[in-house]
Amino acid sequence: MTSTHRRGPAAGHGPRVVALGGGHGLAATLRAMRRVTDNLTAVVGVSDDGGSSGRLRRDFGVPPPGDLRMALAALCGDDTWGRTWSRVVQHRFGGAGDLKGHSLGNLLIMSLWEETGDVVAGLDWVASLLGAQGRVLPVAVQPLEIVATVTGFGQDPTATVEIHGQVAVATTKGRVTSIRTQPANPPACPEAIEAIKEADVILMGPGSWYTSVIAPLLVPELLEAVRTSSAKRIVVLNLVAQSGETSGFTSERYISVLVDQFSHFPVDVVIADTRSTTNRDAVAALCKSALGAELLLRPVASTTGEAGIHDPDLLAAAFAEVTGRGRISTWR
Repeated sequence: MTSTHRRGPAAGHGPRVVALGGGHGLAATLRAMRRVTDNLTAVVGVSDDGGSSGRLRRDFGVPPPGDLRMALAALCGDDTWGRTWSRVVQHRFGGAGDLKGHSLGNLLIMSLWEETGDVVAGLDWVASLLGAQGRVLPVAVQPLEIVATVTGFGQDPTATVEIHGQVAVATTKGRVTSIRTQPANPPACPEAIEAIKEADVILMGPGSWYTSVIAPLLVPELLEAVRTSSAKRIVVLNLVAQSGETSGFTSERYISVLVDQFSHFPVDVVIADTRSTTNRDAVAALCKSALGAELLLRPVASTTGEAGIHDPDLLAAAFAEVTGRGRISTWR
C-alpha cells in the first residue's frame, strides 16, 4: 500500500499544530488541543501488534489502524454527529465469531484503504465522514516493529535481552534501556513530514513513553524534521507511572529517557501537573540543562474518574498559554 503526495484538507483557524504519538495519550492531547485550534494534525505511530490492529496488520500487511482510529475519534466534534460517530468508530464487536474483538473503526479504515489503495487518502476519507476537526496521518505507510533492549528480565537481574513487538515491550517486567524499529530506517509518510515542516507547534506526550511517545521519533526523517523545525516543541509528561515499560518512573526519569534515546533533542516547554510533580526544582533544572526547556507546572490532571488521566479543559488552558492563545508564565 502506498501514499501519494497530495494537498490535505483546507487549513483551519489558529496555530498549525502537529501532535505525535499514539493510543490514549495522543487522544487526550487531541481532545485538549482542538479546543485551542482547528488547524491540527495527528502524526500517529504504526507499531501496534495487539488485538484487532495486530490481526489486520498480519492478515493484510497494512499499518495497524487502532491508534489512527483513536486519533480520529478524538477529533470528532462535540455536536450530536461528532459524539455519535466517536462512539461508533470505537465500538468493538463481541460474540464468538470472526468479528469478535474487532473495532468498527478499524474495519472502516481498512475498507477505505482497500477502496482507495492509498493509506493517506483512506484516512482523509474517514476523517471527512466523521467530520473530524483535523487530519490524521501515519508516521510511515508501512507497519513497524518495536525492538527493545531490556535488562533485569527474568530471574537474573543482570541479564540483557531483546524483546520484539509493542505489546511485549509495553508489558515487560524488565527495565527498558533503548528501543529501535525494524526496519531500521523506514521511509516517513511524506504528508507527515510536510505537516511538521509547516507547523507552528509540535506536541509530544503524554502516553506510553517508549511505545507511543518515543516510537514515532524512531523514523529518522521524522526525527530530523522535529529537531530542525522552527516550531515551538512541547512535551507533556505523564501523570503516573504505568505498570510495565515505565514502572516506577518519576518526572525526571521521563526526561532522562528522552535525552538518552535522542541526544541533542531540543524542547521549548515541558508541561507537568502541579500535583503529580515532586522535587520541582530538580525537574525544572533538568528540563533546562537536558532539553533547553522551561517547565510549565499547571493543574492538568482530572480530579474525577480514573487516576492518571489529563483533564481536556485544563490541558487546553495550558496549551493556550504556551501557544500564545492565552496567558503564559513559567512555573512557581
